[in-house]
Amino acid sequence: MKLVFHPLQQEQARLMLNWRYPPPYDRYNFDTDIPQATLQYLLDSQNAFYAILNPQTELKGFCSFGPDGQVPGGAYPDNALDIGMGIRPDLVGQGHGKQYAEAVANYGVTRYNTQRLRVTIAAFNHRAQRVWQGLGFLPVERFVKANSEETFVVMTRAV
Repeated sequence: MKLVFHPLQQEQARLMLNWRYPPPYDRYNFDTDIPQATLQYLLDSQNAFYAILNPQTELKGFCSFGPDGQVPGGAYPDNALDIGMGIRPDLVGQGHGKQYAEAVANYGVTRYNTQRLRVTIAAFNHRAQRVWQGLGFLPVERFVKANSEETFVVMTRAV
């Protein structure tokens, strides 16, 4: 499956605001109480959001590179590129996560010329952890998110 990356456009961001994941993944739903602020965040070039498209330009998911992939409370030395990623809800759980994650990692390495990649994943999300471990990422830290009780795992991989 060939995937194409393009800076996130407003129409794509609006579609993403309506994505709804079932529990327990519903914590990944975008905040629709303040849609304009969320749109501005997604479209701000400093947040480095990209649309993940198939060759027919159909939106399959999104990714981000940099601080958006960090969670308050974790230790984030500057020696790695942080990755955030989401797949359209109707495509989740179909066994394509590794392909998406590998394409995102490869794009990040090429686009940002980095030597180390990092992902931060909610500890409950074993499915995502398995995907990234399958790409050679190893856990390096476990922490509780600031002002919450939610635990996260930080995983890294050298390029």
